[in-house]
Amino acid sequence: MNESSKRRGSSKSYRMVIWPHVLAVAVPAVLVAGSACGADFGLPALTMRTEADGQQTYTVSIQILLLMTALTLLPGALMIMTSFTRIVIVLAILRQAMGLNQTPSNQVLIGLALFLTMFVMTPVFEKLYDDAIKPYLNEEATQKQALDRAGKPMRQFMLAQTRTTDLNLFVSLKGEDKVAEFDQVPFSVLIPAFITSELKTAFQIGFLLFIPFLIIDLVVASVLMAMGMMMLSPMMISLPFKIMLFVLVDGWTLTIGTLASSFLV
Repeated sequence: MNESSKRRGSSKSYRMVIWPHVLAVAVPAVLVAGSACGADFGLPALTMRTEADGQQTYTVSIQILLLMTALTLLPGALMIMTSFTRIVIVLAILRQAMGLNQTPSNQVLIGLALFLTMFVMTPVFEKLYDDAIKPYLNEEATQKQALDRAGKPMRQFMLAQTRTTDLNLFVSLKGEDKVAEFDQVPFSVLIPAFITSELKTAFQIGFLLFIPFLIIDLVVASVLMAMGMMMLSPMMISLPFKIMLFVLVDGWTLTIGTLASSFLV
């Protein structure tokens, strides 16, 4: 028997020895956790009860599972259901137009986009808290009622930014003729239409930001060619002029102000 066979045999025997100990520790831990949550192990811990008034209540285990799932989906929802997408794309295009590949860094751009998103979305989040979260915490609304109320502010925000053509496109792809009522559009149709509209708007703003920097590049390249300095990189010469222009016109204030005012909240 060679050395590798001996190692496989020893690792296999080690697993056979260690697994009973792991189960001996894990099973009592699960039982204690379930009893602490009020679970009856005669029945499954993940249960749903229907009250006399028709409302459905979930066990603590299901509520914790739903909460953890929502926390894992929160970053994705932040990117695709808020103003974050448009802001971060415009800032990335602006950096590319200036010829600064790593300045500001990705961390700075994402941080700026995140806090600007919080600023833009503050009225929506405040309405969401007042209409859905606060009544649910005060036990004035059920879980289903809270979810329905939470969807209304987000739906209104996304509908205000979504083009009708994009919305009709995804409605037709779903197999329907047209939108009957915009307030009744399902999120499965609204979210992709919203993302498509945000991409279009972001690239339109990025195009307008690119034009003055492109003109500077063309002027510098023409001057260098007229002077016979064809071996000198135009990007290296035009970069200080683009930075100077951006600083003189207070470019960051104009860009951030335009982004913040471009959302209909």
